[in-house]
Amino acid sequence: MKYDVIIVGAGIAGLYAALNLPKNLKVLILCKDQPWECNTFYAQGGIAVAKDIDDIPLHIQDTLNAGAGLCNREIVETLSKESLEVLEDLIAKNTPFDRDENGNLLFTKEAAHSTARIIHAGGDCTGRAIHSHLISQLNHTLWKNATVTELLIEGDTCCGVSVLTKRGNYNLYANNVILASGGVGALFNYHTNAYTISGELHGMILENNLELQDMEMLQFHPTVFTKTQHARKLLLSEALRGEGARIVDYWGNRFLFDYDKNGELAPRDKVARSIFDYKLKLKEKNLKEEECEIYLDLSPFSKEFFYHRFPNIARNLSSFGYDLPNDKIPISPAFHYCMGGIKVDSIGKVIRMNNLYAIGECACTGVHGANRLASNSLLESLVFAKRAAQNIIHNNVELNFREFPLHLQVLQKEQDENLKAILRNIMWEKVGIIRKKSGLNEALGGIYVMLQSNIGRLLKLRLLTAKNIVESAIKREESIGAHYRI
Repeated sequence: MKYDVIIVGAGIAGLYAALNLPKNLKVLILCKDQPWECNTFYAQGGIAVAKDIDDIPLHIQDTLNAGAGLCNREIVETLSKESLEVLEDLIAKNTPFDRDENGNLLFTKEAAHSTARIIHAGGDCTGRAIHSHLISQLNHTLWKNATVTELLIEGDTCCGVSVLTKRGNYNLYANNVILASGGVGALFNYHTNAYTISGELHGMILENNLELQDMEMLQFHPTVFTKTQHARKLLLSEALRGEGARIVDYWGNRFLFDYDKNGELAPRDKVARSIFDYKLKLKEKNLKEEECEIYLDLSPFSKEFFYHRFPNIARNLSSFGYDLPNDKIPISPAFHYCMGGIKVDSIGKVIRMNNLYAIGECACTGVHGANRLASNSLLESLVFAKRAAQNIIHNNVELNFREFPLHLQVLQKEQDENLKAILRNIMWEKVGIIRKKSGLNEALGGIYVMLQSNIGRLLKLRLLTAKNIVESAIKREESIGAHYRI
């Protein structure tokens, strides 16, 4: 089976790339489960855009400030300038953004932004609304329940992918391959990601001697409701704090101002570390368990406003028995986003490859540096999906490939589930919000042991990705942005 373009992933990056590829191209989109099992679908806050031409310099500066000096300035400038073009296109596609009674776009503010410049849809259901809207406009073929197990690479050419479906194993060939597979959430005990987001494609990049960049830069969202049995925890959008919610201790103290003058609206890495540190200090006092909790105080909202502006969060929290917005909600930081990823150039092409692209969270464009500015992630996915698609249109050529043998490898073995749980615990305890050299070395040792075990291919790929994260964290000895060492 031969295609012009194969896209791995059906989140906002993969879908928008497909929508920018013309109907005359033969395009196949692959997703591991159902298309809505992606991080886009669970995204709440919105899309950061330059509000107008005058806002571009400020948006650029806010992004650079959050990135703590590690951003690629040229790429950040591209992101902000092309945000206006992408916004125009989304509006032309009748994307259901929230508007006021006069039809004007509503903008909200999140941490580290100098102004309110984040557009949203469905209140706090931005990802779900945009994902549903984009998928309804799709005019290319999408395969569900299709797990990519191998990249078919020869020299500097990606000839296609091996894929496992309910109908069997296939080698699929393509003139161009776009990876839009998301981040690494399943490597951690507490995370906000869809369960399909496991870092396996990153492992395939490594086994083909291609580069990952900045993998030590992992963002932990400060406000997550973790009192659930599911691996994916309930994100409580930063837009809540942008609109007035407060972070308090058991006694109602807004302790974050002791750590940063911006309090709840300090950059995410600072807020997450501050909560982590404050909670440790409370535990050292041998207080009762509930007195060591940190809470999100929603009392500044009226009930009417809260249920209208944040309907999804309200529905989810109400299902756990909370009286909103009167009850304080216990929160904890949890893994949220990977700033690093597959090393790509300014059009999303994987370094040293001529027809392999990576876009969205799986890629590292250099936009986010050491810490992602809130709501820049969906924007990055859109901007670089369009760039990659345009490059493919301009340079699409028919490639001749040899047929690859079909490798029928054992994807999962009996002990893999137990080892995955051990890996998640190691990554959370040793490679989390605050890191120590000794802990990182212990994590690396544990990963080496598991790699030598009798394991299935998918776990091996996760372990390769985890190993790269730990090695990157060991190599960067100074604290910067989201990477914090003591």
